Amino acid sequence: MSTIQNPILKGFNPDPSICRRGDDYYIAVSTFEWFPGVGIYHSKDLKNWRLVSRPLNRTSQLDMKGNPDSGGIWAPCLSYHDGQFWLIYTDVKQVDGIWKDCHNYLVTCDEVDGEWSEPVYLNGSGFDPSLFHDDDGKKYLVNMVWDHRVGHHPFYGIALQEYSHEERRLIGEPVVIFKGTDIKLTEAPHLYKVDGYYYLMTAEGGTRYEHCVTIARSKHLKGEYEVHPDNPILTSWPYPRHPLQKAGHASIVRTHTDEWYLVHLTGRPLPREGQPVIQERGYCPLGRETAIQKLEWRDGWPYVVGGKAPSLQVEGPQIGEVKWPQDYEVKDHFDSDTLNRHFQTLRIPLGEDVMTLKERRGYLRLYGRESLTSKFTQAFVARRWQSFNFNAETKVEFRPVTFQQAAGLVCYYNTENWTYLHITWDEEKGRVIDVLRCDNFQFSQPLAGQLIPVPDEAEAVYLRVEVRTETYTFFYSFDRQSWKEIPVAFRSYKLSDDYVRGGGFFTGAFVGMHCQDTSGSNVHADFDYFLYEEIDGA
Repeated sequence: MSTIQNPILKGFNPDPSICRRGDDYYIAVSTFEWFPGVGIYHSKDLKNWRLVSRPLNRTSQLDMKGNPDSGGIWAPCLSYHDGQFWLIYTDVKQVDGIWKDCHNYLVTCDEVDGEWSEPVYLNGSGFDPSLFHDDDGKKYLVNMVWDHRVGHHPFYGIALQEYSHEERRLIGEPVVIFKGTDIKLTEAPHLYKVDGYYYLMTAEGGTRYEHCVTIARSKHLKGEYEVHPDNPILTSWPYPRHPLQKAGHASIVRTHTDEWYLVHLTGRPLPREGQPVIQERGYCPLGRETAIQKLEWRDGWPYVVGGKAPSLQVEGPQIGEVKWPQDYEVKDHFDSDTLNRHFQTLRIPLGEDVMTLKERRGYLRLYGRESLTSKFTQAFVARRWQSFNFNAETKVEFRPVTFQQAAGLVCYYNTENWTYLHITWDEEKGRVIDVLRCDNFQFSQPLAGQLIPVPDEAEAVYLRVEVRTETYTFFYSFDRQSWKEIPVAFRSYKLSDDYVRGGGFFTGAFVGMHCQDTSGSNVHADFDYFLYEEIDGA
């Protein structure tokens, strides 16, 4: 037995769905507009996890071209039954406004890191679908139902409908089995059967700081469901100084050692020393992460060990610790024909005409496409911020001939919030380094009038960002020996769920490589390596 430190999945790993196959444990998390869709992590001990699969990696399974920011994959549900893995997921096409246009699908696979099936369309009545395998062999889909009618509460309730795997479709009529508690915003349903009771776990209160976990139970699948006597069982809301905020959206697992654990969404705000406790609780540039808590059963109800507040340290199960080697190279030299799983692109896979590792061995080549504000085709490869303190760096060869061409290093939240250190072209100075900032869709160029010339003899330019909790700062070099700082400190909180405008606030900060060519010439940039190095592991 060892102590587990929270969070277990750092940096934009929200909406965890946990399942077990034998003595192996898997967690699936949301990826929203980032492609490939869904991240699946593997553990032997519930403490050490590695990213092993991005199951939705074909446009026949997931095509998010044009999807809004924070649309796409919401709250997947992963289960193992009948000798195979089952993955339920939502593709959300509309985020803001009175509608949530969403499509719910099922894919299956014998091995979690194998090739997943083509999707089965299920329904579109709401999001957060989950598959329940009853012990009589029947299967049921549960999901929240969205009510767009003006004057109605949009979270209508939790619906249940039988699924026929033989017919590959839902059968019978959907039945609303739970309308939620007075906390409202009832979503993220998961059904479990334990000792003759059906237990319905939901998230309530919304996915910001008021988030919580609700439990109800019934002797009958379709209810009525009685609510836990000490509901909610997990929340950070009463504890404004707690380092793990936003606790909610959970799922549970029974270990092969007959112990119970709950995994849940959480967020870690930037430090707010000296700020009044009644003010807003802060900003989480690492997005919503995954934590774990131990469960105990009392009088037929599950309780979080230690109380309702999430614990930073949790007693692990009676399992020997199994550590994995790090699942990415700190300095990736692009020597493989495929990208590391931690890299993703926006909305769609990039074909060889946009992104290739084969055209020039040892380099990632990006052919310039649309701008960082586009929801269609961006030549952009990035990875999550997983620490409050890290360095990211790349070496890029790029020869623009117009100001409409740019390539470089981006710190990114969504199409409306990013900062772009890039090489471009200027009529007077030729090839130059510039910075472009987008702040809730307001644009600025902090180096206006002070563009940095790139020497003609410089084949490559080194670009670097140093993220230090509250701020991030860019640097450049022509030889990687002498670095020069861009004299502007950018604020990390502006790349957070809590800062961006509108209803799409579900991801987290990314850092990556971008090539843009709005002239339509598709000029290319070659990236020699990408370094991502955490300073303190925080």
